[in-house]
Amino acid sequence: MSELALTLLRFGFLALLWCFVLITVSALRRDLQAPDTAAIATAPMRTGRKPARSGRIRPRNLVVTQGSLQGTVLPLGSAPVTIGRAADNTLVVDDDYASSHHARLYQTEGRWIVEDVGSTNGTWIERNRITGPTLLEPGAPLRVGRTIFELRK
Repeated sequence: MSELALTLLRFGFLALLWCFVLITVSALRRDLQAPDTAAIATAPMRTGRKPARSGRIRPRNLVVTQGSLQGTVLPLGSAPVTIGRAADNTLVVDDDYASSHHARLYQTEGRWIVEDVGSTNGTWIERNRITGPTLLEPGAPLRVGRTIFELRK
């Protein structure tokens, strides 16, 4: 092989390597950026499920129905509930598929809203992945990783 061909191959390989590094860094940056709270606040709410009965049920508890904390009952107040693996969450789950800070549940006008706070595997109501603040109806299964929760009276 001529000297020119070897030099061109080296520069081509170097350029390809730099393209890979830049693509990887940009993907990491996108994953590490926090979600834009202004976009979340203005996103339309979607309903997870229609209530089973007519009349408004006011849930008072968040119950773990499946997962390592099955049977755990968390009384709900007016403060938001954060769910994740980190110790600073309101409800700390021992779930390899949950993120450190996975989801947030808060009350607005007497209704409970759930939002994903940048998790890797997503937050699900029934079989629908949520992408913004979503109304959580009592009895609708909320999945964070492999752990399932329900709002109950």
